[in-house]
Amino acid sequence: MPESIEFSVVLPHSQGSSAIQQRLRGRGSAGSSKMDRVFQKFAERLTESTHPDAAQQSMAEVAVALKLSCFAYLTFPREPGSTPNLISTYPPSWTTIYLQRGYESVDPVLRRAMRQLKPFRWGLGVETRSRSESERALFEEADNFGIRCGFTFPIHDDRGAIAALSFATDERRPRFERALVEHAQSLRLVATFFHEHAKRFWTIDRMVGGVVLSPREYQCLEWSARGKSAGEIGIILGISERTAGFHLDNARAKLRVSSLRQAIVLLTESKSRK
Repeated sequence: MPESIEFSVVLPHSQGSSAIQQRLRGRGSAGSSKMDRVFQKFAERLTESTHPDAAQQSMAEVAVALKLSCFAYLTFPREPGSTPNLISTYPPSWTTIYLQRGYESVDPVLRRAMRQLKPFRWGLGVETRSRSESERALFEEADNFGIRCGFTFPIHDDRGAIAALSFATDERRPRFERALVEHAQSLRLVATFFHEHAKRFWTIDRMVGGVVLSPREYQCLEWSARGKSAGEIGIILGISERTAGFHLDNARAKLRVSSLRQAIVLLTESKSRK
């Protein structure tokens, strides 16, 4: 793979999704108005999406337009033993086996994505000397479902690896790699932008006023909305009164309101819209 495709996908705190969307527009190849429209449509549809299926369709259209076959976006679990979140156009028969057998814990693609920033190639015929027998077996099993080789964009933040976006194909490697090289910078933004929006689908139940609260902050605010004091909330949740107050203060601060009553109003309004 040419060196021109070696760049990092790191989420900077100063760059919001709106800024990414502005940069994504017009990022097709020089003189390619068709690709400009593809990327612009992707950004607009993803921004409006409210369900993983809609996000899947928006990314699928990009993959088809670039002749990249299929894609898989997978988040790395923060808690040991938890199931990763997946949005994919890989064959469902393969993704079902992959998740049921916990392959994400042994997948060499994900292991590499967790320890490096640069995108990379993988699959049968790539770096065969350093591959273990178990890794080779996993690639061969994936090949049975048409996932022979691919290219992965690791997505990191200041805490480390958080997700990976992969494009995969079967035997059409030359055309596949030409598309990756030609649209490398656009795909970098696509990976970042997709992650910024996809993560909403697993936090939407705790979103208040456009802000995602932690599970405990949301719980405490809900009980406060029911008229419970910090002491009563502590007893209900099995935490101290001080800890309950701490979570309520954090929720109020995140929502940028001066009183707990205002935070409760925002919570009530958010529930009425769900």
